[in-house]
Amino acid sequence: MSDTTANRPLDGVRVVDFGQYLAGPLLAAFLADAGADVVRVDPPTGPRWQHPADAMLQRGKRSIALDLHDGDDRNVARRLVERAEIVVENFRPGVMDRLGLDPESALAANPRLLYCSLPGFGADDPRAAVPGWEGVVSAAAGLYLYPGCTPMDYVGDRSGEPIYSAIPAASSYAVFVAAHSVAAALVARERTGAGQRIEVSLFDACFELIGASVMKTDRPPAAPAGPRITAGLPQLGHYRCADGRWLELCLFQDKHLRWFAETFLPPEFIEDDMGDAEHMLTEPALQERARKRYAELLATRPARDWEIAINEQSGASAAVCQTSEEWLTLDSHARDSGAVIELHDPEYGTTYQAEFPIRMSSTPPAVNFPRRPLDADRAEILAELARPVPVARTAAEETISAPLDGIRVLDVSQVLAGPTIGRILAEYGAEVIKIHSFLDRQLGMHLYTNSGKRSIMLDLKAPDGMAVFERISDGIDVFTQNFTRGVADRMGIGDTALRERNPGLIYVSISAFGHEGYRGGWRGREQLGQGPTGMQIRLGGDGEPSMAPYPCNDYGSGNLAAFATLLALYHRLRGGAGQHVQSSLTHSSTFLQIPYMVAHPGRVWDEPRGQSTKGPGTFARLYPAADRWFYLCSPDGLDGVPELAGLAEERLAEVFRTRPAQEWVDRLVAAGAGAHILIDQPDLMDAPVVQDRGLALERDHPGFGRARMAGPSFRLSRTPPRAPRPVGPPGADTPAVLADFGFDSDDLIARDIARDGLPEGTTFVGMFR
Repeated sequence: MSDTTANRPLDGVRVVDFGQYLAGPLLAAFLADAGADVVRVDPPTGPRWQHPADAMLQRGKRSIALDLHDGDDRNVARRLVERAEIVVENFRPGVMDRLGLDPESALAANPRLLYCSLPGFGADDPRAAVPGWEGVVSAAAGLYLYPGCTPMDYVGDRSGEPIYSAIPAASSYAVFVAAHSVAAALVARERTGAGQRIEVSLFDACFELIGASVMKTDRPPAAPAGPRITAGLPQLGHYRCADGRWLELCLFQDKHLRWFAETFLPPEFIEDDMGDAEHMLTEPALQERARKRYAELLATRPARDWEIAINEQSGASAAVCQTSEEWLTLDSHARDSGAVIELHDPEYGTTYQAEFPIRMSSTPPAVNFPRRPLDADRAEILAELARPVPVARTAAEETISAPLDGIRVLDVSQVLAGPTIGRILAEYGAEVIKIHSFLDRQLGMHLYTNSGKRSIMLDLKAPDGMAVFERISDGIDVFTQNFTRGVADRMGIGDTALRERNPGLIYVSISAFGHEGYRGGWRGREQLGQGPTGMQIRLGGDGEPSMAPYPCNDYGSGNLAAFATLLALYHRLRGGAGQHVQSSLTHSSTFLQIPYMVAHPGRVWDEPRGQSTKGPGTFARLYPAADRWFYLCSPDGLDGVPELAGLAEERLAEVFRTRPAQEWVDRLVAAGAGAHILIDQPDLMDAPVVQDRGLALERDHPGFGRARMAGPSFRLSRTPPRAPRPVGPPGADTPAVLADFGFDSDDLIARDIARDGLPEGTTFVGMFR
């Protein structure tokens, strides 16, 4: 097959995809859409996971069927690896070694190779031999929800039953992290000429999702003055509309509540303080009245009418909650924003499927071709192997300790998604300066999201502040922002303005819905990215939609934007220019739900959903034992445990209650099944395996004391991640950074253009546990 696209960041890069199920194939699909020539290797019987998702996971890849237990076929696989630039596999540790396709041998034969593994548990994890199915890893990482979980409380009521989620968060996050790990390794190879091994286990990648929620410090926050009642606020939640659909109302900031009230509430509602954020926050009786009156108001019009009216007429935020099928097939914004594409598949015909998780202005991703039939490209691939081995391109042999040594990043983003980009780039060695706004009070996760950065406080709305900004921004490599569409341009820091002065700049934007489409200019938060894409209805089931309490789209968008940034830097190293790259909450949400992001005629939408489900089937679900819950996954049944063989689900549950969970897990794993007790997330950071793998960092933070948080979740053998420097209070580095750029910091601070910290009394609600 020939590539019909041109000018993509990975044009000419050769990839061999041994991946099965979700994680490996999805990573290779990312690389294919970015321009790589991907050869997928399947067993002669086809992919081990026969699923509609294959239409998306295997698109753009050439196909060859090989029996890796057969000597001749294994030799073909070995020759493919010798010619590859990237290998992707997600077997359990040791499987590729037994096949003679281990990373050490592969790198010895091909020193420029990037060998990427995505096992359930890492090669040096004591659980490496445990089958790392999605549910098993989720149990190990404390991902299961409990009743009462909210975006402000990730713990919930552990006395209730755990809630199964069909969203494959562990696999998806492994792919997101592995994608930017591979891109960073490409940057390192371009600079040094050397390949390396990459490992991103599903378990380790979970810490990228839960990183802030497991953060602890030894200093409690100052208590806010007066009562602060935040649970169940009427301005944050779901309302049924005239058509029976649910609307997510998200008046998160005080001004959003005021705008909504002034636009839509009758005078008597406003006179009753329903547009007053302080009263709505502190008066339970007012909250009860407002919730009733909001429900009556929003029941007067269809949900989509309200969604458009609230966003367009008031500037406040709301989003319709709909199914994934509706997102794929009916929502015009999904296609206009590049989250969904129509593609013909040889098995399913016309499909609507996830398009690309990122946008790149100069090197846009593109689908090479639809999924190829099994073994369709055997003759072409074998003919290529018969030709002489291509001579590896030489590269400048720099000496670097991290892929982004010498790369400078300027970060003006806020809250979670945007700051995540700079944190990740700092872990790859970049120098990151964070500009905090005087007005930013959404600092609950500051220690984590701004880890590794130097922090300054600067007024970009003042002319002298902009003069400081221009000097600091001269010569930077990456600029990150997540303002609402048009705001950066009005401030004079938009893509066009900055890249006119600095053509090589990688300009990074994160938005709620993507910058195109009718939602493109709307404000947004985590829950608004979940609602339209189907995530909330899947978790809520037939009742009220339910928001996943982890900020999965915020952190997902940050990771995907880091991937796009590193691809753009790699392209620039190979002679390309700077460009504008983007990700969004809805793009992230789409790719977090890949098993359900392919629609075709006749598809049955029968995935597990709702608050009471415990898993997809008898041999893949949560079970209570005598003392606690555990997750079991054994696709081939339980014949290896005689007393469990042949038992129906109800009887199986009865037997499991007779013994402690760890005893059952040990017996099941010994019999070849996948199983793990449910770990309580608050206790996760104390686990020895977490400490040993560097997934828990404990250090002194200036101005905050001792703090413990999640460490980097990726492993690169030649250029390992850097533990980011502990960050102090916002603005703590202002004098030092300004001095570095030749400014008199005392003068600027005296004129209130810069500050070396936030005003006294600022609290960091939600940061401490």
